[in-house]
Amino acid sequence: MFVRDRMSSPVVTITPDTSFVDAMQLLKEKGFRRLPVVNKKGRLIGIVAERDLLYASPSPATTLTVWEMNYLLSQLKIEELMTRNVITVTPDTPIEEAANLMVTNKIGGLPVVDENDQVVGIITETDIFKAFVELLGGGQSGLRLTIEVPERRGVLAQLATAIAEQGGNIISVGTFYGDTPEERHLLVKVRGVSKEQIVDVLEALGDHVLDAREV
Repeated sequence: MFVRDRMSSPVVTITPDTSFVDAMQLLKEKGFRRLPVVNKKGRLIGIVAERDLLYASPSPATTLTVWEMNYLLSQLKIEELMTRNVITVTPDTPIEEAANLMVTNKIGGLPVVDENDQVVGIITETDIFKAFVELLGGGQSGLRLTIEVPERRGVLAQLATAIAEQGGNIISVGTFYGDTPEERHLLVKVRGVSKEQIVDVLEALGDHVLDAREV
């Protein structure tokens, strides 16, 4: 799965001379949390997040009048608030790499650009979260197994064969680090087999079923 499969497109963008008031209104109307900033040629030059605008808003403790505040905000331009060093991805970036960039840099969204720095989409933490839910079979009924397996070649193939021989069908598989480098935890959701039917079979393979439940 790649960024192009999950990004939102087309993207609403603004320019550096967009006013604070207009940008804030756009965020509220569209329900966005960030807006890419482009130049006259449509190339990405920055990004502004909702929090950037909120930080720029006057404090309730200000001594300014409502008219003074409104005037000052109307004069404030996005180029004074935007982040200029933008972390981006391309449509062909693997989705897990986009997720890793967000986690590493503690950001909630990434503009997607083509080879000419034209904004072609945006991918957010919500898009990543939806992909994660789909990956693990969230919302689908079946037998949910959490299995501790040794870190060795052929383990997953052996597991899949054992489930198939019992008449089971694998809906989803997720792999996670185990407690030591020598083991992995698998989260597997299957249909067509019962808890009682499959647990003993997997334990006989040398795998340890940590949890098994119908969902």
